[in-house]
Amino acid sequence: MEHLGFTLVTFILFTAMVGVISGKIVSGSDDQKTAKGYFLAGSGLGGTFIAGSMLLTNLSAENLVGLSGQSYGANMSGMAWEATAVIATVVMAFVFLPMYLRKGYTTLPEFMEERYGIVVRRMVSILFLVGYLLVGIPVCLYAGAIAFNQIFDLGEIFGISDTMALTILIVLVGIIGALYAVFGGLRAVAVSDTINGILLVVGSVIVVVFGFIALGKANGGGFITGVQDVLNNAPEKLNAIGGKGDPVPFACIFTGMLLANLFYWGTNQVLIQRALGAKNLKEGQKGVLISGFLKMMVPLLLVLPGVIAARLVPGLASNDFAYPTLVARSLPWPVIGLFCAALFGSIISTYNSFLNAASTVFMMDIYKPIFNPNLSEEKTVKMAKKVGWGFAAFAIVFTPFLDVLSTGLYDFGRSFTGFYNIPIITIVLIGMFSKKGSTLGSVCATIFHVIFYACYKFFFPAIDTPFTNAVCSINYMHIYAISFLIMLVIIFICSKIAPNTKEFDKGSQRDKNYDMTPWVHGKAFAVWLISFLIYEYFMFSPAGLATTDKNIALIAGVTIALIVETVVLIIMQKGKKQETQVQAAE
Repeated sequence: MEHLGFTLVTFILFTAMVGVISGKIVSGSDDQKTAKGYFLAGSGLGGTFIAGSMLLTNLSAENLVGLSGQSYGANMSGMAWEATAVIATVVMAFVFLPMYLRKGYTTLPEFMEERYGIVVRRMVSILFLVGYLLVGIPVCLYAGAIAFNQIFDLGEIFGISDTMALTILIVLVGIIGALYAVFGGLRAVAVSDTINGILLVVGSVIVVVFGFIALGKANGGGFITGVQDVLNNAPEKLNAIGGKGDPVPFACIFTGMLLANLFYWGTNQVLIQRALGAKNLKEGQKGVLISGFLKMMVPLLLVLPGVIAARLVPGLASNDFAYPTLVARSLPWPVIGLFCAALFGSIISTYNSFLNAASTVFMMDIYKPIFNPNLSEEKTVKMAKKVGWGFAAFAIVFTPFLDVLSTGLYDFGRSFTGFYNIPIITIVLIGMFSKKGSTLGSVCATIFHVIFYACYKFFFPAIDTPFTNAVCSINYMHIYAISFLIMLVIIFICSKIAPNTKEFDKGSQRDKNYDMTPWVHGKAFAVWLISFLIYEYFMFSPAGLATTDKNIALIAGVTIALIVETVVLIIMQKGKKQETQVQAAE
C-alpha cells in the first residue's frame, strides 16, 4: 500500500511505452489494407520477430501461474510441457513449415480443404473457434486476473470480494488486449510480443534471483543460502521424472504429450500464424527453432519459482497462488511495477494472439468462402475487426463463470484442449504422410473422439482423477494416445468404404517466387537442441540434482560432454559457412 502509487505509475508507463514503440514500427506498413497484410503481416516477418512472438504467445500468465503452481504442490515434472516442446519445434521447422510455406497457406483449414475437401475444412475451423472461445481465451484471461489480484490484492484495497476483483480485472485485460489484436493485426502483435518477451525474460530472471535471496534471508543468509536450501532441503521437488500421481507422469511424454505438442507447435493457428508470415523459409525455420531453444529455458524461469515458493511461503490456499505470492513477497518495490508490465504483456500477447487467430479462421475459412466470396480485401479487414470485438466481448462475459482453481489452472487448460487438439493433429498427420485419409474417415474419427473424450471427462470421474495413484485413474494424456490409435483404425476402415478421391501434391509450390532456401545452420542447431533437452532432464532427475546424495563427478562429466559437443558443432558450422561462401564466389 505504501508504494502502490509508484508501482502503478511505472506499470502504466512501461505498458504505454510498448504500445507506442509497436505503433511506431507498424505505422509505416500497409497491413491494414490487405487480408494478407492484416492476417500474415504481409509475409514479411523475420526470424527474431517470429521467435519472440511464438514464445510470448505461448508464455502467458497461464504458464507463469499454472506451472509454478504444479511445482509448488508436487515437483518439476510439469516442465515437460515446456522442455519437450523442442521436439515439436524441430518437426515443425523441417516437416510442417516447408509444406505450409510452399503452399502459401494463411490458415491450417486451407490445408484441410486441399487434402480432404470443404467439409473437413469447415469442421476443423469450427473446432478451432470453439476451442479458442471456450478454453484458450478464457483461461488466459482468468490466469491474468489471478496474477494481478494476488500481487496487488485489489479486494483488500477497494474493499470488494475476490470474485468481484477478478471480474473487474478480466474486463480490463480483455478490452486492452483486444485493442492490440483488432487495430494492429499480426504485425503489431508480433512486434509488441518481441518487446514484451524481452521484458518478461528479464523480469522472470529477477523473480528467481530475488526469490532465492528472500529464501536465503529467511534462513539467515543471502542468495547462496537460498540456493543451498532448495538443493539440500527440498531436492525431491527438483525431480522432473514424474510418477503416476505427479502433474506429468514421465510415461506421458512419449504418449499424449508428444501429440499435444505436435498439435500446438505444428498445427495450432495461434502459433503457426507467426511462422506462416515468414519472409522466407530460412527466417521461418530460424524463428521456430530459436523459439524451441527459448522454451527449454522456461523451466528455470517458470517452474523453479514454484519450488522456491514452496520453501518460502508454504500452505497457500491454492497452488496457483504460488507465483504471484512469490513476486509480492520477494521483489523490491521499485521493480514490481516493471515486472507487472512484463506480466501484463505476456497476458496480452497470448490473449490477442487467440483473438487474431480466431478472427482469421472465421473470416478466411467460414464467413468469406460461405457468405461473401467476393468480399474485397479492405472490407475483409474491416469485418475481421468487428468479429474480433465480438469474440472479445464473448470471452469477457464467459470467463468469470469458469472454475479452474479446483483442478489447477494449467491442468484445466491442457485437459480441456483435448477436445479438439487430438483429432486435428491426427488428420493432419494422416493427410501429410498417408493416402488413406478421406473425408468420411476424418469426420467419423473426429466425432468418435469428441464423444469418447466427453465420456472420459464428464461421465467417468473415477477415471479422470489426475495427480492421484488410484488404480482406475488414467491420465488424460494417455487418453489422448488411446484415442489417437482408435482414430487411426477408424480412418483406415473408412478409407476402404469411401476412398479419398482428391489428389494432393504436397511438393508443388503455389508462389514460385517465394524463397524456399532452408536455414544452413538448422540441422546442426536441431541436433544441439535435442542434446540439451537430454541434459536438462538429466540435471533435474535423481541422477543429477534431485537427490541428497549428488554425484558431482557425474554431473561435471555430463556437463563437459555437452560443452564439447557445442564447440564441435560450432566449428563444423563455421567450416560449412566458409565452404558455402567459396562455392558462391566460384
